[in-house]
Amino acid sequence: MAKAKFNQDNPQENIQDLLKRGTQLLQRGQTQEATAVLEKARTLDGANPDVALNLSSAYILAKKFNQAVEILEPLSQQEPYNAMVWTNLGAAYLGNPILARDEEHEKAIAAFEKAFEINPAAPNVAYNLGLIYRDRQEYETAITWFSKAIQANPTDQDARNIKARLEEKLEEEG
Repeated sequence: MAKAKFNQDNPQENIQDLLKRGTQLLQRGQTQEATAVLEKARTLDGANPDVALNLSSAYILAKKFNQAVEILEPLSQQEPYNAMVWTNLGAAYLGNPILARDEEHEKAIAAFEKAFEINPAAPNVAYNLGLIYRDRQEYETAITWFSKAIQANPTDQDARNIKARLEEKLEEEG
């Protein structure tokens, strides 16, 4: 893809070009390249919520969770009804689920619940909540969230399998 040309007469056009290019790179899994393009767009317009949201996604994919949080906390105040902002904030707070502590779990749960409140069909929100509660060994709550994940996406076989295993586990424990 050709590099976007800088238009000094219309900086907004430049930002939109960079945003489009960065988003395309993210969709192709080219996280490092997308991050560079989106950082440039953010330098040109630090208040653009679409640039901020996409850059936070790039940071999350690059496991730069603290950098994502730095963008997303103010963005959640600017865009309080945007489920994707809260979804990304939940993912950024959680970071690496294997290493997450109780504090990160609590922040992630609050952000994911806010996303779910805004849009119960938001992709992966209920599923992520189910995973957190499973990892916390709060199996009944996890089952509830996996049920909601299945409602949001009836073809989610992974959510069905995990839910079934948790139900079996609870049944075995009596």
